Amino acid sequence: MSTPFYVSPQQAMADRAEYARKGIARGRSVVVLQYNDGVVFVAENPSRALHKVSEIYDRIAFAAVGKYNEFENLRIGGVRYADLRGYTYDRDDVTARGLANVYAQTLGGIFSSAAEKPYEVELIVAEVGAGPEDDQIYRLPHDGSIVDEHGSVAIGGNADQISSYLDQRHRDGMTLAEALKLAVESLARDTNGSERTLTAEQLEVAVLDRRRPQQRKFKRLLGRQLSRLLEEGSGSGSEAGSAGSSEGAGSSESAED
Repeated sequence: MSTPFYVSPQQAMADRAEYARKGIARGRSVVVLQYNDGVVFVAENPSRALHKVSEIYDRIAFAAVGKYNEFENLRIGGVRYADLRGYTYDRDDVTARGLANVYAQTLGGIFSSAAEKPYEVELIVAEVGAGPEDDQIYRLPHDGSIVDEHGSVAIGGNADQISSYLDQRHRDGMTLAEALKLAVESLARDTNGSERTLTAEQLEVAVLDRRRPQQRKFKRLLGRQLSRLLEEGSGSGSEAGSAGSSEGAGSSESAED
C-alpha cells in the first residue's frame, strides 16, 4: 500500500493563494477614487453587457476583477443580503462595512476549504457618506481579509504599479473630471512604462454621487457625458500646466527684478 503524499497546511495555503493571485492578475484593472462629491469607479472594460462595477444598494456600490461567474454570484448574494436587511430593519442599517463582513466570511470559507478551489476574485465595496470624511472603501482579496482603504485603490492586473501611481498623485478635493483623468492615466500605463490611449468606448465608469437628491446615489457615466468629462479633465490638466508656467515666469521675473 502506497503512502499518501503529504503537503503541509502552510504549503497548501500558499499554493492556493498563488493560484488565486495569478487568476486575478490576468484580469484588467479597476480603479476607485474619492473626489469632492463622492466616489468614482473606473474599469478598463469594452463590454457593455458584462459589468465589473454595479450598484448594491442606496449608497453602496461593488467593483470586482477576476472570474466573471464567481464575482457575479457574489454580487447577487450581496444584493439579496442588502434587500433583506433593509426590508427587515431599516434602509440605513445596510452599510458597506456589514456587506464587506459578509463577503469576507464567504471568501474566507471558500479559501480555507480543501474541497473546492479558491475564488479567483478581488472585490471593492464602497459607500458614499454625507461628506468626504464619511466615505468608506473596503478591499477584499481572495482570502477574505478586509483592507480599509482611503483616497484611492486599484485591483487586478498590475494593481501594485497603478496604486503607487495613484498614491503619488491623488489628493483631497479633486473634481470628478480631475479624478477621472487621473484614473484613466493610471490604467493606461503598461508594466514596461509605456502609455496607451484609452477611449470612452473602452471604459466602464460609474459614480456614487452624494449630491443626487434621490436615495440611490449610484449612476453610470456613458456616451457624451463620459466623453465630455474626459475632455474636461484633459483641458483642466492643460490649463493647470499653463498656469504653472505663467506662475513660474512671474517668479523668475520677480527674481530678476
